[in-house]
Parts: sequence; structure tokens; C-alpha cells
Amino acid sequence: MDKRWIKNFNELATSPNREKALLIAEAGLDAIDTKEAISRSLKLEGNVINVMGESFDLSKFKNIKVVGFGKASCDAAVALEKILGSRIKEGAVIGLQKIPSRYIEIFAGTHPRPSEINLEGGEKIYETIKDSDKEDLVIVLVSGGGSALLCYTEEECEQGIKLYDSFLKTGKTITEINTVRKHLSLLKGGGLAKIAYPATVIGLIFSDIPGDRFCDVASGPTYKDETTVADAETIIRKYDLGHFDLTETPKEDKYFEKVRNFVLVSNKTAVEAMAKKGEEFGLKPKIISTELYDEIGGALKKIFSIHNEARKGFFRVLGKNPQTTQKPFSGFVSLAAGEPSIEIKDKKGKGGRSLHMGLQAIKMKMVDENSVFISFASDGMDNSDVAGAIVDKKTLEKGEKFGLDAGEYLERFDSYTFFQKTGNMIMTGPTGANVSDLMILLTKK
Repeated sequence: MDKRWIKNFNELATSPNREKALLIAEAGLDAIDTKEAISRSLKLEGNVINVMGESFDLSKFKNIKVVGFGKASCDAAVALEKILGSRIKEGAVIGLQKIPSRYIEIFAGTHPRPSEINLEGGEKIYETIKDSDKEDLVIVLVSGGGSALLCYTEEECEQGIKLYDSFLKTGKTITEINTVRKHLSLLKGGGLAKIAYPATVIGLIFSDIPGDRFCDVASGPTYKDETTVADAETIIRKYDLGHFDLTETPKEDKYFEKVRNFVLVSNKTAVEAMAKKGEEFGLKPKIISTELYDEIGGALKKIFSIHNEARKGFFRVLGKNPQTTQKPFSGFVSLAAGEPSIEIKDKKGKGGRSLHMGLQAIKMKMVDENSVFISFASDGMDNSDVAGAIVDKKTLEKGEKFGLDAGEYLERFDSYTFFQKTGNMIMTGPTGANVSDLMILLTKK
């Protein structure tokens, strides 16, 4: 693609290593582009729509309805309209941006805390699907951020805010918070599939969950939930989160017999594309993990393990293979994806996981003249208006020039200000995609 995701690319690409690392990041964003994912995964020929190899005859359905939620849902809805057009009878999606659409009503909600507009969008989604019958087709656009954006009833919204604020302080995994969310909701944890029953349901999943737990994306409205109220209660007690009114999720198989879920993109999609781009630059790719939940310091040690080996002379074994025409590798690119954990005890500053991770790499003295490290949020919003940061020796030098102490900024969780002052923020704006955080370490020979 010719699209440039990083708006301040030229300002950041001040060395060959930086430029390569930034282009590798762009390759990851290209691979998870929401509109492109819809275009390559769904093909319409006559009355038959093919979804990732499985065909559905649209002439067999009386009505086609579209609902969606999450950071990718608005772009996905517009892309789906281009394929199905006036075949769509009605639809409603809630994301972060209100963009023009013809057949699907789009709501711009709030994240990570739901608001009145989330409730309005959630009610419209409920009303759209509640009277569906066996001759209806319901297409559900499910993406990261949907757990907060999809909010119905008012009681769920109020409890969702309380849960998020309590859970934020623990630094624990998204799987645990989503287990509780499923048991606060009419729509999550398979509830949407139950409400749409007996319609045929096609779930198009844009996964932001590290690993393959696609049932946790947006708290799994189209998946049969394996967890119980007892599981949610255990998590609530474990972290002393407070009191919540819980409900059991649907367990009857009949609600899911006509549900087909398709995973269009995940963080593996991005990481594999970044690895391919690294190879094009003559770098040996190493995928560290796509399920990186470690505490940030531990996650950095994993990512930088190859760099440390390179420092010790590991590159000596990477000479040209005499039995092939392959050129010698000029360095490594270590890649990872996930949601490294961070426990925020007394937040005074600004920034998110990715910015904090970049600042931690500086404090731990991990980068040198041969390395460039990037950590960024794939949705372009690292708990702020920036995606992440780029860190190398130039970043350290600027910090020293301005008298900035990385430790002090870490202590008050103010990574945003540090990178703002050093001019090393990565600016993309909202990408319309969301597959977890992505990390790149480029180590040259």
C-alpha cells in the first residue's frame, strides 16, 4: 500500500536504522488495515458471499442486518456497505469515529469508559437484532475496544465504569476483566447470539487479544461462553474489586448452532507482515511472542535477549550459507505483540503502555548505537493522542541534553511528557484497527 500511517515519519526517520524500523511498523499497520481486511476476506458473486472460503447464499435470507462494536467497526461497516450495498436492510455500529454511511447507522462512543452515547448505540444494536427470525442474516463486526463501546443496559454501563476503574489499578490481564464483563451484560458472553436467535449469524472478528482466545474479543458476544458467574466472583474477590450484580451467560447449544465466527485479523497478522518486511531489509526476524503479558521490565528483557547475544558476538554464526545464494544477514529484528502489564498506583502523568515501555528501555540502558526500539499501540492511541515512541541513542542524547531523568518520569507515569520533549513520539492518529500493542527491536551488525 502507498498509504503512510506515521504522520511524522520524515521527522523521525533521521537515520537508516530508524527509517527501516519505521517502515517495518508501517508494514504491520498495512497488514491489519480494516477496510483491506474486509475486501480480501469477503467476495460477492451474484447472490453468494464467500467469507474466508465459506459460502452463504444471500437469496435464502429475507433480511440482512449488520451490527458492530469496537475500534475497527466503523471502517468495517463502510467497507461492508461497498460489498453488500442496498442488500443491507438495517444496521448499527458503535466505534470511535462517526463517518459517512448509507445503510448502517454509526455511533461515535467513548472508550475506555462508556457514556450515554454508548448506551444509545447499544440500545440501537439490541433493537436491530431482537426480533430476528430464522430467515434473517445478522452480520456482526466484532473488534477490540468493543467491551467498553458495547454497553446496554444502563446498569451494565454503570457497573462497567466501576469495574474498569477498579481493575486498572491491578495491572492484570484483559482475559480476567472480560470474564467479569461477560457476567454484567445482556449482550456479551454469547448474549448477542441468544438475542439474534434463530437467525443465522456471521461474526467477523478483528482480534486485539494476545494469543488465540478470540472468544474474549469485545467479551465474546457471538461465542458460547465457557466461564460462569462463579469464575467472575473468584476474580472479583481475588482483586478486591467491590460488589457487582452478576448474571449467567447463555449455555444452551441451540443459540450457537447457526453462528459462524471468522477471524479476519489478529496481532499475528501484523507480526508476520513485519517479519517479512525485515527480511526484505536483510534482517533476520525473530518473533519473541504474540502473547506478551509480562510485566514491562520482563517483557523488555525477552525482546532484547537477541540484542544481548549480538553484543556478545552472536553475529559471527550468521555468515552466508555456501549451499544457497542467500545473502548474509545484516542484523536482527526482534518482534513481539501483546499487552505488557503495568500496575498504576498513583498516576500523576500522561501516557500508556507503549510509551511507558519505551521509557523503561531507556532507564534500563538497553539501547545503544546499533539498535532502534519501537513500541506502539496498533489503534494509534496509547492512552493518549499518540501511538507510541521510537528509542535509540539519539533519544538518550536528547534526554541528556534537556536534563531529563527517565526514572523520574517513570515514577510519576509521565512518559508522554518525556517523549514530547525529546521529539520521539510516533503519531498516527486513530488507525481504525486494533490488534494489541506491537514492538520492534532492530539490531544492526
